[in-house]
Amino acid sequence: MALLPVEDALTRILATAQLLPPERLALAGALGRVTALDIKARRDQPPFAASAMDGFALRHADVAALPARLKVTGLSAAGHGFKGTVRPGEAVRILTGAPLPKGADTVVIQENTSRDGDALEVIAPTAFGKNIRRAALDFAKGDILVPAATRLNARDIGLAASGNVALLRVRRKPVVAVLTTGDELALPGTMPKADQITSSNNHALAAYAESLGAEVMNLGIVPDKLATITRAIAKAAKADVLITTGGASVGDTDFIQEALRRAGVKIDFWKIAMRPGKPFMFGTKGKLRVLGLPGNPVAALVCARLFLKPLLAKMAGLEAAEAPVLARLGTDLAANDQRQDYLRATLEVLADGTRVASAAGIQDSSMQRVMRQAGCLIIRPPHAPAAKAGELHPILLLDW
Repeated sequence: MALLPVEDALTRILATAQLLPPERLALAGALGRVTALDIKARRDQPPFAASAMDGFALRHADVAALPARLKVTGLSAAGHGFKGTVRPGEAVRILTGAPLPKGADTVVIQENTSRDGDALEVIAPTAFGKNIRRAALDFAKGDILVPAATRLNARDIGLAASGNVALLRVRRKPVVAVLTTGDELALPGTMPKADQITSSNNHALAAYAESLGAEVMNLGIVPDKLATITRAIAKAAKADVLITTGGASVGDTDFIQEALRRAGVKIDFWKIAMRPGKPFMFGTKGKLRVLGLPGNPVAALVCARLFLKPLLAKMAGLEAAEAPVLARLGTDLAANDQRQDYLRATLEVLADGTRVASAAGIQDSSMQRVMRQAGCLIIRPPHAPAAKAGELHPILLLDW
C-alpha cells in the first residue's frame, strides 16, 4: 500500500479541526490566549487634549509678538487638571500628560520662558497648537485595537488596557492529553532496570503542547498491555487532542492501534511518507483528535511540529498554513528516496540576513542532543536529487 504524502496527511487532519468555543477572561490572565472577538476601545485615548511637554498653556495670540509677558494663574498636572479658563494675557503652568485648560490653544515649553513668581516672559517663538496631543490621537472609542484571531502578547494587552478593556472574549484553551507507552520506559529520576531507558517523550510533548497554548493532561507511562492502554485512552475522553507515543508500529507489543479501536476511535490513516515519523497515525472520536506518534523522541517531536502545531492553531481560529522559508545549504545532501525527509540542521544567519542550514552528520531519530542543537528542519521532497552546499533549499524553522 502506498504511503500517504505529508501534505495529504496534514490536509485530512486539519479538515477535522473544530473551532474552540469562546470564554470570558480577565485581562490579567490573557497573555498568550487567542482573541475570539475584536477588542474595541471603550474610550478615546487620550480622552482629552493633553500637553506633550512641561511648560505653559496659553493663547497663541498672546505670544504672536515677542517678548510677551503674561500672568500665571494656576497649574494643570496629570490627574489634576486646571478647572478655570485661560483668558487673554494669562498662562497656566502645565505638566506632561495634563489636560489642556479651556481657552488655551498652545503649549510653550519651559525652556522658552523666564518666570518670576506669577510673572511669565515668553522669549522664543512657538507655532500655533504646538506641544499638544489632541483627544483621540492614538485611537477613538469603538476603534478595533486588537482583531479577532490574535495570540495576545504584552503590547496587545497594554493597548487593550489603555482602551479601558478589562474583560476579553478568547478561545478556550485546547486540552491536550499525552499518553506514553512502553515497558522499556522509566520515569526521570528513578533507577531504570538494566533493559530500560529514561522516558522523555511525555515531558517533551507536554511542554511543547503547553508552549502552543494548550492545557495538558499528562497520562504518564503505560505498560505494553492492551487492556491497560485501552483504559488509559478512556481517560482522555474530555480532551480535545490525544497524543500517544510508542506502540504505533508493527511489533509484537505495539498495541496502540488496536487499543484506540477498542476505545471507539476511528482510525483515518496510518503510516505516511516521511522520515522520521513513518508510523504516524491519526484518528477521531467525537470531538477528540488522536495523533499517534512514533516512540523515537526525535520522530515524535518532528511529527508534533508538523501536525500538532497547525491543528491547535486552526482550532484556535489562527492561520494553520505555514510556508517553508529558504536557506542556503551549508553541506552537500545526497539524493532522497520516496519519503519526504526532515533533516535536523543547525541554522546560522549571516550579517546580510542570509540563512545557512547545515544538516547534522547523523540523522538517527533517537538522537535528542542533535535535535536540541537544531534550529531548523531541511525539507527534502520525495525523490529529490542530490544538492550542493550553497544551493537554496526549503526549511522549516523550529520554534521550541
